[in-house]
Amino acid sequence: MDLVDAALRCQLVEPRFAYVAPYYAQAKDVAWLYLKRFTAPIPGAEPNESEMRVDFANGGRVRLYGADNYDRMRGIYLDGVVLDEFADFHPAAWPEVIRPRLSDRRGWATFIGTPKGRNAFYEVWANALAEPDEWFSLMLRASETGILSEEELADARKALTPEQYAQEYECSFDAAIIGAYYGKLIADAEREKRICELPVDPALPVHCSWDLGIGDSTSIWFFQVAPGGLRVVDFYENHGQPLSHYAAELTARGYTYGHDFVPHDAMARELGTGRSRIETMIGLKRKPKLLPSQRIEDGINAARVSFPSVWFDADKCKFGLEALRQYRAEFDEKAKVFKNAPKHDWTSHAADSARYMFMGWKELRADAPKEKPKNFTYVADPVTGTVSSTWTMNDIIKRKERARKGM
Repeated sequence: MDLVDAALRCQLVEPRFAYVAPYYAQAKDVAWLYLKRFTAPIPGAEPNESEMRVDFANGGRVRLYGADNYDRMRGIYLDGVVLDEFADFHPAAWPEVIRPRLSDRRGWATFIGTPKGRNAFYEVWANALAEPDEWFSLMLRASETGILSEEELADARKALTPEQYAQEYECSFDAAIIGAYYGKLIADAEREKRICELPVDPALPVHCSWDLGIGDSTSIWFFQVAPGGLRVVDFYENHGQPLSHYAAELTARGYTYGHDFVPHDAMARELGTGRSRIETMIGLKRKPKLLPSQRIEDGINAARVSFPSVWFDADKCKFGLEALRQYRAEFDEKAKVFKNAPKHDWTSHAADSARYMFMGWKELRADAPKEKPKNFTYVADPVTGTVSSTWTMNDIIKRKERARKGM
């Protein structure tokens, strides 16, 4: 109703307002019937079913969009926008696409949603509290609004876990995301200060793990293998770009690169070119290294085991970390249980690339020289004078004794 009212009252030429949900289909399910119903009595209001928009006699328009294809909003202008269930948006949708659409007309934005951890929605909430002169903020806890009866709330508490109830009914940003694979591990890393400023170590090569997409997104993690841990120094993701774009992006970062770890299906030849993506990467001066096929659940478990040894750059890995926080199991609505498979959404590409990173790290650690035991030392062979063997003190004594006896 705010959008309809604003579209009718706006004095600018051809006012444009938008409602955005996490998914286009969701926008239709949630808002399209309401928009048609509330605008039907307005003289001159014309709904357009194919584009899910309503045009008004003054030239104004309200249209529905989905954040699952936020690039579709590039090039337009907006006088106002409502972002519903913002906690489920791709973290790049607001700063890179939607916010710039408001600049030409000095438009406004309303963020609505249910908390899902301390993600981008939490940052908006924190900014609103910190700048009350520029933002209006309102938190509607079920225990405080009186909209739902005490009987209904008591029944909900019995049906849900404490974390689910705190998130869905009490607007808790601290409740864990239900079904999240890495949420607690990332919270542990934050508490242990392993998400911090992490400069690239010039003594170590920067390796990359790629989740390769064509129509889908391509995600790349940048990491270094250090003694005792994994240093994750950067992250990059884009959509609908050729491999040459990503090769140029990596070159522009100026790192000294090692391997480019890619999934096993990168060997498949594309119908259009007849070349595999590995061949294309080699032509772009990259160093692809094929990873063996692995079940997704095995890769997730391997990542979980490795997480306590990982450090992240807080700024450069921000979007990638947000994806890992929200990466979660698919929920079977019919059986009311989590499936043994992750939910496929905007978080999947970064999460798949992270699995490849952990596989690559394991491989590099296996190839690295084994750390010598504390009671071993590298010394010259007392007979040959070479320094090619590892000896204990007992070995040295026995070797010298045999040499003295001419044995």
